[in-house]
Amino acid sequence: MADPKGFLTTARETPKTRPVDVRILDWKEVYEPFPHGSLEQQAGRCMDCGIPFCHNGCPLGNLIPEWNDLVWRHDWREAAERLHATNNFPEVTGRLCPAPCESACVLAIDPAQTGGAVAIKQVEHEIADRAWDDGWVTPQVPGRQTGRTIAVVGSGPAGLATAQQLTRAGHTVAVFERADRIGGLLRYGIPEFKMEKAVLDRRLAQMAAEGTRFRPGVEIGIDMTARQLRARYDAVVLAIGATAARDLAITGRHLDGIHQAMEYLPIANRVQQGDLAEPTITAAGKHVVIIGGGDTGADCLGTAHRQRAASVVQLEILPQPPESRAEITPWPTWPLMMRTSTAHEEGGDRTFAVNTEEFVGDEAGNVRALRLVDVRMVDGRIEAMPGTEREIPAELVLLAMGFVGPERKLAEQFEVDLDTRGNIARDGAYATNVPGVFVAGDAGRGQSLIVWAIAEGRAAAAAVDSFLTGVDRLPAPIAPTARPLV
Repeated sequence: MADPKGFLTTARETPKTRPVDVRILDWKEVYEPFPHGSLEQQAGRCMDCGIPFCHNGCPLGNLIPEWNDLVWRHDWREAAERLHATNNFPEVTGRLCPAPCESACVLAIDPAQTGGAVAIKQVEHEIADRAWDDGWVTPQVPGRQTGRTIAVVGSGPAGLATAQQLTRAGHTVAVFERADRIGGLLRYGIPEFKMEKAVLDRRLAQMAAEGTRFRPGVEIGIDMTARQLRARYDAVVLAIGATAARDLAITGRHLDGIHQAMEYLPIANRVQQGDLAEPTITAAGKHVVIIGGGDTGADCLGTAHRQRAASVVQLEILPQPPESRAEITPWPTWPLMMRTSTAHEEGGDRTFAVNTEEFVGDEAGNVRALRLVDVRMVDGRIEAMPGTEREIPAELVLLAMGFVGPERKLAEQFEVDLDTRGNIARDGAYATNVPGVFVAGDAGRGQSLIVWAIAEGRAAAAAVDSFLTGVDRLPAPIAPTARPLV
């Protein structure tokens, strides 16, 4: 193990954020640099448990105690090797993953006594960034080519992980993306203040140097049919995500000023990419209401702050969670508890246990208010509370209520079956009902976390490689039926 008394002598510490009044003036990442010496002490808190429950929380199978020990011993380069052995994009997960590994850490059983979980996510982040800074991350070009070709449709984390694994196995891989740049939601869904796009671009440059071919601006079903794609490639992997957004079909939904989060966030990102001088959907000077209390809603919140909204309110239909782990989610499961993101620290109001009953418009057809009612849980069902009806001002409404599955038109193009939840059905080898067509990530699993997308990409790549070569050569961290520790 690392420091045998580390968890007793060192308190949990994570990076400080830049001052709110400074960071909302720009779009740079919100955290201050974390000294390497301090991080080594944090890694030394790891107890190298006989049964590392952190592994139960992470679908990638990250070798967490190993690279914690290596960092504590100042062997950062070997730590980077161990980190990359299981994770294609640790610099991304170190920024964006909510860290279910930390919730499953033994030191998280009783934070009051132990000081809390090991700062696993921050250790991962710093190892990955140091590996890039010191030039340890280089292209891994395959020694020989197999002559087999694969098309990956979609360039989010699942598609990119699939493509990198298959390219390194010697196959010729092309990634098709309908947007004008590669990256999927990593590019246009994640705000710059959570991950600057230079982080993504350097990894894409590595992949291109390894031989992965990128085809942005090509929409399968329009620019090329599914039949043409299947005829051209030996195998196809659908990694199109779960981008069909949940809507709110109530009175007034037709009014101007009501947008899905994934209409709003990509435009803000395009401004940062230099495509637009000003956003075509903006919160500037407006009373903004975000419907949905999850991560996407928080991304909208931080974006609205930087666009100088007059006010921002975030609504959640469920009751406010407890401040600490709820009894119904005992360790080592993912805890139900109140979570405050850096965007919440920047301002705005959060309202729980409330439902939107109507969008109220003005004479010009623009939304001007929301009609709300308080709700409560009765026998597991949400029930309105009479007498609590009210209106709040709203000139921009952002719907961030999650996603219901992949878009149907591409599934129809490939004639793949759907499961009972509307996701693309697959067998135990990630294969669809159509020979040679596989599915990875949220398109088959449903909306999930980035670590699950990468894990599925790696596992789907192993299945495709086996399909093409007849042998098992690549790691497959999870089965399609695997589920988070809940």
